[in-house]
Amino acid sequence: MIEQLVEQIESRFRELEAQMSDPEVISDRARYAEVGREYRELQPASELGAKWRTLRDDLEGARELLAEGEDEEMRQVVEEAPAQLEALEEEIRLAMVERDPNDAKNVIVEIRGGAGGDEAALFAGDLYKMLTRYAEERGFSTEVLSQSGSESGGFKEITFEVKGDGAYSVFKFEGGTHRVQRVPETESQGRIHTSTATVAVLPEVEDVEVHVDQNDLQIDVYRSSGPGGQSVNTTDSAVRITHKPTGIVVSMQDEKSQLQNKDRAMRVLRARLYERELAEQQAKIASERKAQVGSGERSEKIRTYNFPQGRVTDHRIKHTSHNLEGVLAGELGEFTDALSAEEKRQRLEAAASAA
Repeated sequence: MIEQLVEQIESRFRELEAQMSDPEVISDRARYAEVGREYRELQPASELGAKWRTLRDDLEGARELLAEGEDEEMRQVVEEAPAQLEALEEEIRLAMVERDPNDAKNVIVEIRGGAGGDEAALFAGDLYKMLTRYAEERGFSTEVLSQSGSESGGFKEITFEVKGDGAYSVFKFEGGTHRVQRVPETESQGRIHTSTATVAVLPEVEDVEVHVDQNDLQIDVYRSSGPGGQSVNTTDSAVRITHKPTGIVVSMQDEKSQLQNKDRAMRVLRARLYERELAEQQAKIASERKAQVGSGERSEKIRTYNFPQGRVTDHRIKHTSHNLEGVLAGELGEFTDALSAEEKRQRLEAAASAA
């Protein structure tokens, strides 16, 4: 079974290598990009397959030599290689688990202060810094789409885009309720307060993926306002779009141009409608089997940042880091890796049970 899988991986990888140097493919930009994407996705499995073949051949050779006479080095290979092969086979299966079809997409991230008043707004600001620094570290670019600041600092809410191949595969695990436990600067008694902020991670979608009927939209324009409600613009450049069938409302006022605000609002609206569809699909799947990691349920408390103890705990995988300062500075890789591995295991289990 595993040999057939390795052969399939090797065969497909050779085909992709040949296509990467085919002048006809190179001249077709879209096709070349698609081939390159599949090549990069398959490369880890190809490398694991090569390791598996080498180790299997080493084991067969060691058994033959051991049959001819005692050899301590060969005996060690025969004793250790089977377990190593089994571990490699598991890695190969995980590497070949079907990807989330949204993984390659850009994402729109919405952060909102939750319970905790001013402290929640400050925490929302901390999460914004954490996620944008992590995006930078991963080579993605970010763009703020809209923001509503808090007078005490931080944000009541902020929406921004993360652009780059595979952005959703990284940031989808951040969707949910984040909780912070710390002593606020305004707390004179030194008591620890618990505050929350919600993060929604939406895969950005094109017009063709989500059809929005213009007749279903109510579009209102008005003058944008700054802190305290004072007008900051003398023209009606702010835009509010209401999707009447679902009641979803998106407002944008950060740009001076009404057209730009409308374009941004439509991008967010499409992403929210797409997320709504995904949530309905996942609810059906979850009723048949265990829900996957990173479903992005906003009500789910996914992570706690405990300042007195200097630790961060992800409740979905029971993973704790004692590098609170580093995590808030954008060092989220260990959480992404652990959550991604767990998602693959669950997908593999689901595929096996469905077979």
